[in-house]
Amino acid sequence: EGLGGLLAALEAQGQRPRRIFFVSSTSVYAQDGGERVDESSPAEPRRFNGRRLLEAETLLRASRFAGTVVRFAGIYGPGRTRLLQSVRRGEAPAAEGPPRYTNRIHRDDCAGMLDYLIGLAHAEPLYLGVDCEPVAEDRLLAWLAGALHVPAPPPGRADVEGFRGKRCDNARLLACGYAFRYPSYRDGYTALIRAEG
Repeated sequence: EGLGGLLAALEAQGQRPRRIFFVSSTSVYAQDGGERVDESSPAEPRRFNGRRLLEAETLLRASRFAGTVVRFAGIYGPGRTRLLQSVRRGEAPAAEGPPRYTNRIHRDDCAGMLDYLIGLAHAEPLYLGVDCEPVAEDRLLAWLAGALHVPAPPPGRADVEGFRGKRCDNARLLACGYAFRYPSYRDGYTALIRAEG
């Protein structure tokens, strides 16, 4: 309703912004077999939030306004340290079995990316807002434990059997010239841990 109301108000007032940017999520993708996804991959969300976001994206695409959608993955950074705190407390068991991929993006790169794309003369209609390194969840948790100097997370049961996540590809974003402040989870979490003291 929010985006629909905005589009209707702009239309009613005869306003023509150069481009409308909509922040969405990689939750619009249903792929969960560890495969790579990019902007050309089908978006067929299974969960409510993903379906609502895709509906909003569709509204923007169907409007008379130029629009760009940025689908962010797991955002972390100052004020977004849930995973870090879970590892610190030993409450983040790593699922056993095949790798379960996760995609990350630092909060500062979310803002930097939007700022950069807004400044482009010709932004694409869709970008994946993820860093340069999709990572298996158990590897991420083990690395975080090492960086925090706490015991490695114990193996645990997968909450969804057979779920392997997806590996989001940011090649389009890199091709347009965006330079990441934190290209990988290691860069971003290292800075976050140092900032916490």
